[in-house]
Formats: sequence, structure tokens, C-alpha cells
Amino acid sequence: MKRIVLASNNPGKLREMSALLQPLGVEVLAQSALAIAEAEEPHDSFLENALAKARHASRASGLPALADDSGLCVDALGGAPGVHSAYFAGREGSREERDARNNAKLLASLGDERKAHYRCVMALVRSADDPEPLVAEGAWHGEIARAPRGANGFGYDPLFLVAECGLTAAELPEAEKNRISHRGQAAARLLAALR
Repeated sequence: MKRIVLASNNPGKLREMSALLQPLGVEVLAQSALAIAEAEEPHDSFLENALAKARHASRASGLPALADDSGLCVDALGGAPGVHSAYFAGREGSREERDARNNAKLLASLGDERKAHYRCVMALVRSADDPEPLVAEGAWHGEIARAPRGANGFGYDPLFLVAECGLTAAELPEAEKNRISHRGQAAARLLAALR
């Protein structure tokens, strides 16, 4: 497998996944580079959404496809925003505008209970009808900061406080984040399965 399609138009995910898969010498193509529209994510689980996105990109491209569905799960919100993390505060505007609204809504929704975790489920299909997709998961535990900090990352990263180092995900160097994050954990498990 020399080329795979990443079933996402998120530039942050493309950067992360390209770096994570680089050791295998796999070229990661963004689905937007192949004029593939984003798939619907109608499901209530990370696994079902990841599989739907991977199968959609593989069907449209004829190539193996990798998708992840990930999100922030906040204890005080009963696990929300969860699979709805990207659109927690609505679908209007650019990715940056949505991220800002999502972060503002999250902060406004919380009291003193701040425990949270990022969850990621990755699915790799060799073809659209692959009966045995590779699936890997990761979870990254932390808490929600009182105010955004840092300029790296995307989404909720400026609010996701990593207790071990006292930094938010957006304050971590990219290589460190890729090593310890939910997506990094899932990618490491996927790479181990591919090897």
C-alpha cells in the first residue's frame, strides 16, 4: 500500500496523519485533492462514522482509505460533545469560526467539573467493500482549561489541558502531541497492525 486517501478535508488531520504514517513510506492524499466530497456522519458512534467515511472515500477514489472519527468527551456533559464535536455550536462559518464558537460554548457550559478525554477511532479499508477493515482506537485523558492557551493544533486543543505537563494540547510541540494524543495512540496501533 503506497497511497491512501485520507477521508477528511481537515488540514490539521492531514498534517498529523501524514507525519504519523511517514515511517511506512505511505503517501497520504487528502480526499479534497481528488475532488471527493465529505461523507455524511449520521451515526451515533465514532466507529460507524469512521467506517462510513473510509468506505465513501475508497469508493470514490478506488484507493485504500483511512478515516478517523474523533471528538472531545466531557464528563460533566455526559460525554458530549462526543461524535458531534465538530458542530457542537452549529455548522455555519469556516472551520476556524466553528472552532471558536465550539470552544466558547464549551466554556459557557462548564462549572467546576473539568474532566474530559479525547477519543479517536481509526478505520482503514483496502477497498470500499473490505470485509475486514483495520480498526484502532485511542483515548487521551485531561481536563478543560479555564481559558484557551496556545496556537498549535485545532478544534478544542487550546482548551484541552494535559495534566502531566500542565500545557494545553495547543501548547505542545507537534511531534509531542502526535506521540501522546488520542490520534497518535490510534495511529500507532494501526501502524503496528499494518506491519
